[in-house]
Amino acid sequence: MTSVVEILARLGGCATTAELTGLASSGALKAAVQRGEVERLARGVYGLTALGPEQLAAVAYDGVVSHTSAAVGWGLPVLTKPEKPHIIVPAQRRPRPGRPAELHWAAVSSAERAARLTSLQRTVLDCARILPFGEALAVADAALGTGKLTKDELEAAATAMRGPGRPNAVRVAAEATRLSESFLESMLRSLLICAGIDGFEPQVVVRTAGTWARVDLGHRPARIALEAEGYEFHGSPAAFAADCRRYDDLVTAGWLVLRFTYQQVIGDPAWVVESIRSAVRSR
Repeated sequence: MTSVVEILARLGGCATTAELTGLASSGALKAAVQRGEVERLARGVYGLTALGPEQLAAVAYDGVVSHTSAAVGWGLPVLTKPEKPHIIVPAQRRPRPGRPAELHWAAVSSAERAARLTSLQRTVLDCARILPFGEALAVADAALGTGKLTKDELEAAATAMRGPGRPNAVRVAAEATRLSESFLESMLRSLLICAGIDGFEPQVVVRTAGTWARVDLGHRPARIALEAEGYEFHGSPAAFAADCRRYDDLVTAGWLVLRFTYQQVIGDPAWVVESIRSAVRSR
């Protein structure tokens, strides 16, 4: 006999009581709920717990996963995963009790309703409504990096925005680049932008002794390289040796290399900015 879990999986992970009629008995459905395999999301609506809190909340409120929750769904980096899923519900919908969620009332497209997820462009703009500039820039950079959204499209959409967060979204769209290769790099670049430190470009290629080296952020006239050092390990002794040689080649070629960790960029941005400002002055 086909289980309730298998039936719901065939139906896309969630279904109404009417859709389950004839496919699963009420007793089997009740047992699946008691075992924790299935959750009652609203009156007459059931879903697989395996869908996760975001999709379950979207179904429970008949809404769409949005904002930073949608960013996570798109694989975009966020500094902190939201404690409660962000869900957009229809503008005229009355609030009703349900799963824990941050509810937003707005219109969504038919494609977004079908996917239960805001579009990539909408996700970037919604994040810019609620996030600080640096975090929103990291989301925008990563979205452009997917190749599924262009800078022109993002800037046009930000300009056309209305409501809270528009100034931040316009600024984010203007500064966003597809060249950024990590969340930390975007956050480091945002510190430079906010501090008014000009001249640094993302992913600058530097000619060294007989080879080339790419740096996260490079100031060509001052020959200063900024590197955003995440948690990743070098992976092997050979990789570590190659990385050391790369930095030595940059120094030999006359470049000043400043390396900043996640803890420094996120936890001590004032020191990071002053260090870079001092280096630019000295060069």
